[in-house]
Amino acid sequence: MELLGLHHVSILTGKAEKNYQFYTKILGMRLVKKTVNQDNTESYHLFYADAEGTPGTEITFFDIPHLEQTHRGTSDISTVSLRVRNSDSLLFWKERFKQFGVQHDDIQKRANRETLAFSDFEGTCLILVADNDEKGVRAGIPWEKNDIPMEHAIIGLGPVTLTVPIAEPTIGILTEIMGFRFAGSYNSHVGHRAEILIYTTGEGGSGAEVHIETRPDLARARLGRGGVHHVAFRVPNEDEYDQWVARLNEYRLPNSGKVERYYFKALYFREPNGILFELSTDTPGFAADEPIETMGGKLSLPPFLEPKRKEIEEKLRPLNLN
Repeated sequence: MELLGLHHVSILTGKAEKNYQFYTKILGMRLVKKTVNQDNTESYHLFYADAEGTPGTEITFFDIPHLEQTHRGTSDISTVSLRVRNSDSLLFWKERFKQFGVQHDDIQKRANRETLAFSDFEGTCLILVADNDEKGVRAGIPWEKNDIPMEHAIIGLGPVTLTVPIAEPTIGILTEIMGFRFAGSYNSHVGHRAEILIYTTGEGGSGAEVHIETRPDLARARLGRGGVHHVAFRVPNEDEYDQWVARLNEYRLPNSGKVERYYFKALYFREPNGILFELSTDTPGFAADEPIETMGGKLSLPPFLEPKRKEIEEKLRPLNLN
């Protein structure tokens, strides 16, 4: 029983229309599912991914208009990475960011990989990381977009960074319960220059890593727009999902129990520093209710919400994505 890598990250946005423009028109990702927040069906949940919505390529957003800005600190998923093929791709993206006025840094090495840090319009901290033929979790399938060459397209999720006041409790959950392995360290490129610890799972590589930054000097983060709500990890199938439920209960780790999201099965829990983790199955995927060719083109509802479609649509604000 082994987690395969990152499944998705979920972030908060206050402006779904502008969010769509940024992630599809500028970053060239595909909107693979337009649905609702199943815990609050009056708000949208947008999923961006590769061409086929492959697990491990998904970055999702809960739309909450008028949400206050997130305040950075500890107990925070402080950065999210997106994979590209090689270092030449970073040069392409650096020029593209200049063209579209996207705030970005210089190309720098992190964890012995070439990277390019940038942020979206709501201040979400993002990093492009170059694969450069590194072995590990397989990349996704590029989404064909006319002004982004296929060889430079975003092809999946890279490492997430957890900023915590004390690392040991988080490390304990990752290694003793979730099966992650220590894989090295590197120095931060920002102000504090903290040592960042690398933990990996599955086949390894950037699509299977969690980076831990210890910052006892910071206050606790306050989540708002631009902040990361949770990170999810890949469980290959429902049989192993059942085993993970039993494992968390065996360790008496408080958790959500089984949650049916239809596109995947989920299991939520907080690690000791308060960061929300999710374990999500690869199956059945986003093609469960619409063909791959037309995914994301309409409002999708899981079968258990479909009988309430009229009521749900009446309460949703109009959303113009074009």
